Amino acid sequence: MKLTNSKLVIVVIIVIVLSFCTDKSADTIKDIYNTDKEFSNLSVEIGFAKAFIEFAHPDAVMLRENSMPIVGKEAVSGLFTNAQTEGIHFTWEPVGGDIAASGELGYTYGIFTIKVDTTTQKGTYVSVWKKDSAGNWKYVLDSGNEGIGEVE
Repeated sequence: MKLTNSKLVIVVIIVIVLSFCTDKSADTIKDIYNTDKEFSNLSVEIGFAKAFIEFAHPDAVMLRENSMPIVGKEAVSGLFTNAQTEGIHFTWEPVGGDIAASGELGYTYGIFTIKVDTTTQKGTYVSVWKKDSAGNWKYVLDSGNEGIGEVE
């Protein structure tokens, strides 16, 4: 009987140890996906310019075609402050991503859609996410490429 109790204790200890070793990154990946979706939703609610400023990390970098890198949240804000956004419907949907083992840095990529009047343009994007000092996910690098083509 004593041997059976010892086996039970060992099994319980193994289960407890393994529960602390489980991968928590799946929840964190969902957090990044949800943040990316919230970012897109805010783009619809308040306009993409304000959304890009809102979700920018203080050290944000944006890479845009025919442009030097736009570095820092102030520069991102300057880029979008006078941007004409009326009539532009800009959304995106993450389709993949991953997170570092530390849980403090990750990325998403997906498909964006820009609608202006009767024209719809699609492309791909990648966003690198980093937690800010408050522990919120903010993009630290953002880049996109047109090229999936016009959709009628």
